[in-house]
Amino acid sequence: MLQFVDLALVEKTTLPSDSQRILAAVQQAAGPVMARDVGELLAFGSACGASWNRCGGRPVRLTVRGWLRKMPDGRFTARL
Repeated sequence: MLQFVDLALVEKTTLPSDSQRILAAVQQAAGPVMARDVGELLAFGSACGASWNRCGGRPVRLTVRGWLRKMPDGRFTARL
């Protein structure tokens, strides 16, 4: 059976270290950011090529799990 977890009860420290770094970078940004920009900032750029999705869809996973929000133009922002 599928169970949903309230994110308010889940600590950021339970996330993998790469996900914690991504989340922190997006939260510190002045506004919505492109995945490529955060990837380059965190040195994922050379490994990921032009798109973060080549690195396993990290921002998409964080979006699906409720940690990030994906804007219609493809940029990511922290949840309010």
